Formats: sequence, structure tokens, C-alpha cells
Amino acid sequence: MWERLRRFSNLDPAARELFLRALLLLPLISFRLRFRGFGATQQTLQGFLGDSGKSGTKNSTVLANDLQRAALTTRMVNAAARYAWKNATCLEKSLALWYLLARQGIASTVRIGARKLDDKFQAHAWVEREGVPLDDPGDSHRHYATFDVAFPLHTSETP
Repeated sequence: MWERLRRFSNLDPAARELFLRALLLLPLISFRLRFRGFGATQQTLQGFLGDSGKSGTKNSTVLANDLQRAALTTRMVNAAARYAWKNATCLEKSLALWYLLARQGIASTVRIGARKLDDKFQAHAWVEREGVPLDDPGDSHRHYATFDVAFPLHTSETP
């Protein structure tokens, strides 16, 4: 436990803030999904974003900074799920990551896919930024057929 506290205190302030936000957000999303469903959870998160989830045209320096912030946000959501909300599903983590990125003005998209393996239906969720998965290591997402049209949870960049 002391080691975890030491590591947390050694994080830079932005990372600590993201970790704490994810720590609070994951159980709220989990609760909302269980009792209200995906659509209501999606609408609630979108409503909390207001205009902060929309970003305009960005230059290459800002885009590089966005990639660094996206990587940090991904690490902090995964850390919060690993250390504090161990039963977080891929959908819960993906919604939390998408929301935290949108709060920073970083456009991303939640992807949901399904497959049938050994006569069992399986579903998976992940977050993409410009077509690149942020929170899905390797290429496990490629084994799922996505529902791009049915679940349009994304922030759009306006020209």
C-alpha cells in the first residue's frame, strides 16, 4: 500500500488529477450502465460535456501534445481500473477514457464490436483517436465487427 501511495505522490499533478477523475468516474459509469443502460449513459456523458467536447482545427504542435495527453489519460484510466475499480468492463473504461479525453478537447470515438467464438457471443469496446486504438493493446479489436452506425458516441471536430 505504501508503495502505491509513493507512486501516486510521484506523479505529476496532471496525472494525479486524471487518475482521481477516472477513480470517481468508473463507478458512476458502471452504476449508470447497470441501471439506465448504454443509451442513457451515453446521453448523460454527452450532456456533461456541453461544448467542451468539441475542438476546432489544430496545428501539428497541438496535435502532438494531444497524443501525449491521450496516452497519459489512457494510462490513468487503466491504473484507476486496475487499482481501484477492478471489475471495470471494457465498456466502462472506454466510456471513461472517451469522456476524459473530450473534457480536454481531444476528439476520440468509442468503438463497440461483436464476434462469435466457440458458439458464444462476445462483445468488446475500445477508444480510437484518428482510427488508432488508444486503450486496446495489440490488435485484439481487429477480431470484432464494429457497430459504427449504431453507437455514434464521438466528438466531432468542426472546421
